[in-house]
Amino acid sequence: MATTLAKAAESVEYAARLEQVSKSFATPGGQQLVLDDITLDVAPGEFVTLLGASGCGKSTLLNLVAGLDRPTAGSITTDGRPALMFQEHALFPWLTAGKNIELALKLRGVAKSERRGRAEELLELVRLKGAYGKRVHELSGGMRQRVALARALAQESNLLLMDEPFAALDAITRDVLHDELTRIWSETGLSVLFVTHNVREAVRLAQRVVLLSSRPGRVAREWDVDIPQPRRIEDAPVAELSLEITEVLRGEIRRHGQH
Repeated sequence: MATTLAKAAESVEYAARLEQVSKSFATPGGQQLVLDDITLDVAPGEFVTLLGASGCGKSTLLNLVAGLDRPTAGSITTDGRPALMFQEHALFPWLTAGKNIELALKLRGVAKSERRGRAEELLELVRLKGAYGKRVHELSGGMRQRVALARALAQESNLLLMDEPFAALDAITRDVLHDELTRIWSETGLSVLFVTHNVREAVRLAQRVVLLSSRPGRVAREWDVDIPQPRRIEDAPVAELSLEITEVLRGEIRRHGQH
């Protein structure tokens, strides 16, 4: 599986390309511009984090890339259909961990005879070997997010979209899952577009951090993260770059009059 994903990623110019993307929503007071003229590429195998203040349009942008909504203007192209992982695990509680993953495989058209083996492989990839038969209520919050990640990986997409998937977890569990996500990204060759409001999380994970301005969301600034992996959230270089990004983010919030 890892080899297949890596080879697929190398064969294309980009995993996602956004060209002059804008998005407006109708409100009682008229059209509200949420995203304005976003141009952004995600390279094959690249890990990009989207950062910005609450309400800047990060999740809206992710939904557009996922194909759940359409831009008002501009174009979005992706390398196949992206896989999407939400903040909430959204597992079906009446299914076991393995059956939740098998459902994604079924929707992909994987033969019934192959599904259990593939599900068990994916559970092993996210370090949940032996959890196939466990019900959702038997899993911790971190374990549920691992199953959700395995289910997303079951789609065998080259682009994984993640919308604050670790925000509800405690700090220790989140740190462990940062390690796991970094390992899986490295092993599979996936491209990742990861939304967060946590500056240190953004720097901890990404090769590139993209900061959106406050509404309407525009690309305010980008940083290449030239810090070797594996990184720790408390590492001095991570803290130093996080401080620099935080100051720019605060400036954006002040400039738009948000508190």
